[in-house]
Amino acid sequence: MEIEQGKLPPPPGLVSSVARGFDAVASHFLVILPPLLLDLFLWLGPRWRLTTFIQSLLDLSQGYLPASVSAADVEATQKVWQQIAADFNLFAALRTFPVGTPSLLAIQMPRQNPLGTPSAFESVTLPGFLGWTFVLVLAGWLVGALYYYWVAGISIQVENRSLGKSLVHTLILSVFWMILLVLVGFPAFTLIGALSLASQEIAQVVMFFGAMTLTWLVMPVFFSAHGIFTFQLDALRSILNSLRMVRFTLPNIALFLLAFVVINQGLNFLWTTPAQDSWWLLVGIGGHAFVSTALLAASFIYYRDINGWLKVVFEQLQKQTTTIAKA
Repeated sequence: MEIEQGKLPPPPGLVSSVARGFDAVASHFLVILPPLLLDLFLWLGPRWRLTTFIQSLLDLSQGYLPASVSAADVEATQKVWQQIAADFNLFAALRTFPVGTPSLLAIQMPRQNPLGTPSAFESVTLPGFLGWTFVLVLAGWLVGALYYYWVAGISIQVENRSLGKSLVHTLILSVFWMILLVLVGFPAFTLIGALSLASQEIAQVVMFFGAMTLTWLVMPVFFSAHGIFTFQLDALRSILNSLRMVRFTLPNIALFLLAFVVINQGLNFLWTTPAQDSWWLLVGIGGHAFVSTALLAASFIYYRDINGWLKVVFEQLQKQTTTIAKA
């Protein structure tokens, strides 16, 4: 990148990155298969329920509630958890973070499909729940890493790529974020649960500020894996590079993520318009798979370009500093 002396180059364009991401996926259409197949499985496949297990936890918790908690609050809380149990599908654990396969249906799990009511089975013990959750999350990380590796390969030119190294450091990165999420999230959810029994209003205020804090944390987390697949960095260096990038380009990164969320979530309202038991939902599943993959490809392009831009900017600033010092 050549620039005039004393002038800094403009940052990479948001629109051009998104356009190139869509072009890359349109030219390699098979890359949408992982999110497409995952949603088809969650839609048409069996469901793994936790109804009995969650109800047993609710029954057990009643013996530990303080006397000040009213019966009406207990009943309202139980109804919420029973609704969650009715909609829950343990197979949703295949949609992992921060590296994972995008899914339209992992959050809003359908109860019906065009073939009727999906078959279901239960996980009724805590060891069984924890053990199978670990297996599904591990599988989700591995498939997600392969998906990221594939998307990075069709969207940017990566020299001397190593699939084995990418898989290993993806697992290290994912375990790190999972441990951090548990250490922070478990106390937070416990606090919100306790506050919801005392006052729904206070709980909502706490959740609002928690969501605002989470939004600021998403930016470095979102790009923390990109260094593994773009520059073949290890997990730690990929996280540090993401933090460095966000530190120096916060407005640009925030604008990119805002566009990412608006496009993805905005179109999700369109994709989920068909009824759960209508074959028209196939259009939504296919559209979501294409758009989410294209946006991921755009994020790899933007990540590579903005890191290249930072390198040029730092070199130019160093030259200017040296020239001033000599003068």
